[in-house]
Amino acid sequence: MDNTTITIAAASHWRDYLALCKPKIVSLIVFTAVVGMFMSTEGMIPLSALLFGTLGIGLAAASAAAINHVVDHKIDSVMTRTMRRPLPKGAVSIQGAILFAFILGALSMVILTYFVNVLTAILTAVSLIGYGFIYSMYLKRATPQNIVIGGAAGAAPPVLGWTAVTGSLDPHSLLLFLIIFVWTPPHFWALAIYRCKDYASVGIPMLPVTHGIEFTRLQILLYTIVLCIVSVLPFVTYMSGPLYLFGAIILGGGFLYYAIRMQTDHSDRLAMQTFSYSIIYLMALFALLLIDHYVPLVLRAV
Repeated sequence: MDNTTITIAAASHWRDYLALCKPKIVSLIVFTAVVGMFMSTEGMIPLSALLFGTLGIGLAAASAAAINHVVDHKIDSVMTRTMRRPLPKGAVSIQGAILFAFILGALSMVILTYFVNVLTAILTAVSLIGYGFIYSMYLKRATPQNIVIGGAAGAAPPVLGWTAVTGSLDPHSLLLFLIIFVWTPPHFWALAIYRCKDYASVGIPMLPVTHGIEFTRLQILLYTIVLCIVSVLPFVTYMSGPLYLFGAIILGGGFLYYAIRMQTDHSDRLAMQTFSYSIIYLMALFALLLIDHYVPLVLRAV
């Protein structure tokens, strides 16, 4: 085997380990955590909190994702959506994935404890355990409300970002938590509708499997209505201004448009469009929070 072949094989191997981290999901998690950091103060946040907080939270999210791969490797090998993941296709061993997850998690705790603060390390550890173990090992297979209950772990990043800067919990950070918590069910249930047969084939009690697709569509609409209400709370509590409010109403209207259409249009294509829009919605909403937060400061400086 020549050096070129060895290099290509090594690069491919590391891409498989990177895939264990679910980089797209982790990127969204880190983004909401960073927004939480900036929302915690009127001025510029300390560079050390930004760098080490982002790194520590990101590593913990990647560790939880890798644990999820390990726990789900058997059902992943059956489901069409996941059968090409690193573990089902044999690109990474179970032992290698477990060690990789442990290293990432340990590094996260060291960084957050020694370079950020203990509160952030504790809350991050709770989130890691909540998703990597409680949701992945138990809730996912135990109840059709798995996404609702397990969504608490995925909603934590803005709170973690906030505490990374301030070292304390704040009610406003819990509003950011609430937005993601309410967003998670309609976001994931749209995908679950599209992959309903996959989940049924492996016995995972996702809501479309246990209660039917029609019922799940209704729940998506109801949760989206609640989300639209919750998303204006930052304005109501003087956390954000008119710019955010206007954007939140527009974005919420878009989500409602898809949720309402799903009640009559039962195509898989629309379900995936709704899922895709939900990701854009969350990213844009948090971007608006950040922009609205700093626009007044820039205007005052000018």
